[in-house]
Amino acid sequence: MGKNLHDLKGRVAVVTGGNGGIGKGIANGLAAAGADIVIAARNEEKTKKAVENIEQTYGARTFGITVDVGSEDEIEDMIQKTGDKFGRIDILVNNAGINIRKMPQDYTASEWDKIIDINLRAPFLCCHAAYPVMKAGGGGKIINIGSMTSIFGGAKLAPYGASKGGIVQLTRSLAAAWAQDNVQVNAILPGFIDTELTVQARKDIQGLHERVIDRTPAGRWGLPSDFAGIALLLSSPASDFITGTAIPIDGGYSIFLA
Repeated sequence: MGKNLHDLKGRVAVVTGGNGGIGKGIANGLAAAGADIVIAARNEEKTKKAVENIEQTYGARTFGITVDVGSEDEIEDMIQKTGDKFGRIDILVNNAGINIRKMPQDYTASEWDKIIDINLRAPFLCCHAAYPVMKAGGGGKIINIGSMTSIFGGAKLAPYGASKGGIVQLTRSLAAAWAQDNVQVNAILPGFIDTELTVQARKDIQGLHERVIDRTPAGRWGLPSDFAGIALLLSSPASDFITGTAIPIDGGYSIFLA
């Protein structure tokens, strides 16, 4: 029999914002396939719990790093610590992100800058820092997390949508630049996912839950665990000829003419 195209044994994955929600779902999926996991996030206590859970559930070597991806120095330190701990970086998942919901005329310049810094500048800096390590190791996989707002507009999502639209274009540019180094770069575009963050959105936006159900052919909100499979595909040898894509994980929301 040939090699297992989805085997990640011996691979090292860094997941920013990996201590909860979609990031934790991705980290679980990669750990289940045999990868060593680095959880990089701001909340140290939450990260510690995520690390313990992954180690106990999957037996994966797991390491937590406290990092603010708004800081270039801390990003470079994250990559350095990962290299010191595991000797390599094979997979980078840029999942950390923030949002502030306001009408466009109500944003301050500092709010705009903060969202763009965390959602777009930080993923670029993470990729920039990880690339030399991946190249030296013979290649790598980068997964950038976009959004339905990479495709659709929202009245109270101007900077967020701009950042997530930018993620798709960043993904394409990096994919074109680094294919020669055997580094594949792809994006995942989550639909409406049941996480701690969307619980608040459903409180703030009347009727959101029902509208999502009605618009989604799958008939439900997504779960963090729904991202384990696509992350595994895009992190494994099974995707060696896939690069520059932006794949909706949305139960059909983006293709359904409701």
